[in-house]
Amino acid sequence: MENQDTMVKLAINGGIAFGSKLNAKQLCVIAEHMSDNDELELTTFQQLYIEIPESQMELVKEKFKQVGLSVYLVGNYVKSLRTCNFCKGEEEEGMPVAKELNKRIAGKSVPFTLRPAYTGCPVGCGEPLVNDIGVMKVGEKYDLYLGGKAKGKDAQVGTLLMEQLAPEQLYEVVDHIIEIYTEQGKKREPFFKFVNRIGLEELKHLIN
Repeated sequence: MENQDTMVKLAINGGIAFGSKLNAKQLCVIAEHMSDNDELELTTFQQLYIEIPESQMELVKEKFKQVGLSVYLVGNYVKSLRTCNFCKGEEEEGMPVAKELNKRIAGKSVPFTLRPAYTGCPVGCGEPLVNDIGVMKVGEKYDLYLGGKAKGKDAQVGTLLMEQLAPEQLYEVVDHIIEIYTEQGKKREPFFKFVNRIGLEELKHLIN
């Protein structure tokens, strides 16, 4: 009997843009790699989960990327940035900053799945205050929240760590926070528990 190819799960989406959208070409390419009985799982983090044969993974990833789909690994990694719909425009709500931040952090290996979120104004459509790392654009600068949790009896709102950060400061601080979590987080320790254990003041000290 031939060995059956191992199936692996990938997370895909249309990238950071005006809303969570897919075009017809992208849908056709996705459908090429599904059988009649396969299903797509839509996550709360604006991603679709699809299973593909492990032996074809690199080829399929490249085909997805050619039609503008972003591809991420599933597991203990930094998720792609959850965002708002940028309803007031690309520049006004900081889409270039969101794209750059996602490029820098998405896919990094961490002790437990980490969910970052971004919103382009204080309305907070991207739900930054109830995710692990939350970024909110206020005026021309960015406020950074840590330790939010949306589900469960222990749900909590994130705490403001730093405010009025310039883009380069934001990238540097978030990179450093993820490095600290990677180095000091316990295996499968959710980020909000890590923040509660370490404490915000100690995190500020380690960042500085």
